[in-house]
Amino acid sequence: MPKQPGYRLGLIGIGVVVALAGLHILLLEHDPVSHAGRHSAGLQQTAAFAQEMDRDMAKMMRDMHASGYTGRPDADFLAMMIPHHQGAVDMARAVLRHGEDPLTRQLAEDIIAGQQAEIAAMTARLAILQRGPDPAPGGFPALSGTRGR
Repeated sequence: MPKQPGYRLGLIGIGVVVALAGLHILLLEHDPVSHAGRHSAGLQQTAAFAQEMDRDMAKMMRDMHASGYTGRPDADFLAMMIPHHQGAVDMARAVLRHGEDPLTRQLAEDIIAGQQAEIAAMTARLAILQRGPDPAPGGFPALSGTRGR
């Protein structure tokens, strides 16, 4: 076969086209979005859940650092833990909106109840500490007996 100018370049071009076509077919076989939309609802649900979780975690981090450090470790700890626990509540609510597994949903409900009780206890304690040292601290009734003592 006579080799004309550009013959070699043409063969390379054909090889590239064939390789790209094969890659495209391979990607179509493994990409759930390409399968006539049969998984699109699930992907949208996953995307919505991921967006909520990312938003909730970012808010939690901002809120945890919003008060800054005062030099009073007890008050600083509580001021940071309150939004941390609220973040857990927000994320648990997201899984209740999007999740399906009954045990995960039950855990999320338990997390919401437990974290809200802890938030209330921490908020009350923080209010006391912000007024000054507490000479008779007592205890955390909401947490009594839950920490393995």
